[in-house]
Amino acid sequence: MMRTLVFGGARSGKSAYAEKLAIESGKEVVYIATAHAGDGEMAARITRHRSQRPSAWTTVEEPLALAAALAQWASPQRLVLVDCLTLWLTNLMFDGAADYPDVGEINLPSRFHEQRAALLAALEHAAGDVVLVSNEVGMGIVPYGAVSRAFTDEAGRLNQAVAAVCDCAVFVAAGLPLVLKGAPC
Repeated sequence: MMRTLVFGGARSGKSAYAEKLAIESGKEVVYIATAHAGDGEMAARITRHRSQRPSAWTTVEEPLALAAALAQWASPQRLVLVDCLTLWLTNLMFDGAADYPDVGEINLPSRFHEQRAALLAALEHAAGDVVLVSNEVGMGIVPYGAVSRAFTDEAGRLNQAVAAVCDCAVFVAAGLPLVLKGAPC
């Protein structure tokens, strides 16, 4: 069993790299999509992404219960590809909140930390290969607003925690993979 984190900036090529790993595995692929269509533009992105995936792949759309989906679908004959952790984080942060909540409404100390712990446990016990895609959002300036700062902080902590339990961590920039942990993936 191999657990791999692929992360990078927006349009860095991280999803394409993760999909290449999935195809090269030769295994049955289950693609867990975490995106939620909150507006027309995102709905169009989701439709485009669905149409670009290989038809043989099983797609599971799960915006919140990622740990349970991972536990359900991981098996020795499969590779589970999760795209992406930062959309999942966004879904958790804003689930049940107003469009632009105050930081106190996000309720990170309870719900998110419980879900993150469940995800890490599911990763540690996954019965098959897992590739997770995530955004690196902490390489720029400190965000202006409290919600943006909370998101950046939690995304960084999430990436660190996932990288710690993964066998391989790959940073992708300009379509070029840089292996930071483990053997070349």
